[in-house]
Amino acid sequence: MSVISTMFGDSPDPEAAARAIRRALDVTPYPASIVASSDRLFAVARTAGFERRVVVAARQPLEIPAEKVVAVDGVKLHLLAAGFDAASFFQQALPALKPVPLGLALSAGMGDRLGLATPGHVRAVRGTGIRPVFPQQSIREMSRTGRTPRDVMADAVFGALQEGFLSGFGSDADHLKTTDDIDSCLQAGFTMFTVDPGDHVDNDADALPAARLDELAARLPWSAMETTLQDSVSRYAGAVSLPGDIDVAAADIDVLRAAVKYGSAVAYAANMYRHLASKAPEGAFELEISVDETQAPTTVFEHFYFASELKRLGVKWVSLAPRYVGRFEKGVDYIGDMDVFVRELKGHAAVMRHLGPYKMSIHSGSDKFSVYPVIADIAGPYVHLKTAGTSYLAALGALARVEPAFIRRIYRFARERYETDKATYHVSADLARTPDPAAVADADLVPLIDEFNARQVFHVTFGSVLQEHDASGRYLFRDELYALLRRHEDVHLDVLSAHIRRHLDPFAVA
Repeated sequence: MSVISTMFGDSPDPEAAARAIRRALDVTPYPASIVASSDRLFAVARTAGFERRVVVAARQPLEIPAEKVVAVDGVKLHLLAAGFDAASFFQQALPALKPVPLGLALSAGMGDRLGLATPGHVRAVRGTGIRPVFPQQSIREMSRTGRTPRDVMADAVFGALQEGFLSGFGSDADHLKTTDDIDSCLQAGFTMFTVDPGDHVDNDADALPAARLDELAARLPWSAMETTLQDSVSRYAGAVSLPGDIDVAAADIDVLRAAVKYGSAVAYAANMYRHLASKAPEGAFELEISVDETQAPTTVFEHFYFASELKRLGVKWVSLAPRYVGRFEKGVDYIGDMDVFVRELKGHAAVMRHLGPYKMSIHSGSDKFSVYPVIADIAGPYVHLKTAGTSYLAALGALARVEPAFIRRIYRFARERYETDKATYHVSADLARTPDPAAVADADLVPLIDEFNARQVFHVTFGSVLQEHDASGRYLFRDELYALLRRHEDVHLDVLSAHIRRHLDPFAVA
């Protein structure tokens, strides 16, 4: 059988194609990734050193640089670096690898801080009926991991193809705070943009007396808000009946407080949206707005005020993340009174249905297993679940099973960095309640990563773990971490997919 008949035509032979690629390019293709057309074949492969490469077989040379080109029986086999240029080329040839807006579909974002998690995310989402978001990362996380929007996109594209996932996915440029952030993520092909106006929220407004609120209200950017305080009070004071027999009532002071707390954030979010709309074609993007990383919870009336003001200013969004009551801390289950959470969530969902519908976005959604069924019941199907750091923790958990000495080193370093690195996160781990690394047996490292205090220590120090250098300028952990995860890929993906599936099952619709 010729290489041409193996790779092209109506019935290409993936196993024979894989053998031909191995012989010619000395890489091992992932069988599920092999996709053929009448004149080209595409595949994701790994080298003998377990690094990712991509392969294109074609009769003609490609207009993209290749690391190696080998001609066999009239077919040119091209070995390419798995970077953004190759990802863009693959996306043009295989449009299912281009992220698309997901609209109101039940969805889940699965952030990947290392760029190795998407194959596990694919395995987890299959069969759930949930629309996945594979490229998802905040600018803050990118800076801490040394990645760019293009890196995030390329890793997700080839991670999806590695598992043969051609069912479509979304992408989330998360927690954006500047128009430059929007522009760089647009250029990388992101389709959902999560605007974070948290820096413009007045977290002290809840406790301020009326006189002080009056002073602060006078300084609000009323011109940018395209209204006045008097008009706002007239617009929102009183009672509104919402779906589910829920009434929201606000006195004048409640409107004043909401304006002080969220007015500047409304103006900022509207400006970010208008910039995005001026840069991207209509229908090619969608907006999420998040005020979850603030100190004070968003009341049901404040949600109503915030969303109504956005709508009045012409902002169109697909999902919104208020600051829910209780604590959604990183990497651990929900902390708070469940009865209060249920009551408040019903109010938020009623606002969402009244003014939308749009999706209730659950940020810091990792490992909140106790509240998933409640959220699915009350807000479903209008839910977007967002996870990120839990995939990094799953990677550490996988290596704890096979490389305990390495994880012990990371744990020792993470304990040293925790007090510094926790500053920008909502966490409450007590370092004094984490065991000394020398006192933890190898067999106890896996459950240690699931223990509340140690888990948050591991979670918030990821940036330091990935960026720390030794005296000679070499990475202290990064290169070894990647090498070990690639070498133990099967263990990593098995642990990761099972863990993420626990997050998705309560929301599964198929």
